[in-house]
Amino acid sequence: MTLLNAPQGQWLKVTALAGGENLRARLTQYGLFEGDCLRVLRTAPLHGPLLVEVNGREIALGRRVAEKIIVEAGECDSR
Repeated sequence: MTLLNAPQGQWLKVTALAGGENLRARLTQYGLFEGDCLRVLRTAPLHGPLLVEVNGREIALGRRVAEKIIVEAGECDSR
């Protein structure tokens, strides 16, 4: 599933970044890598950004970026 479709509040593991090299570079600057655990804290109304927690930081991601981040539940549930 993509991060855009992920349930709010559940810890998820990033399994893939489906965007190009520019997207990967930008997410790396934010401190978001494949294999990291994150959770959606809030989803802004009217197609606004998602606020996610990853590695102890909160990051706002646009919906077009969030739909390119592939996540799965399971390994991060123990947090």
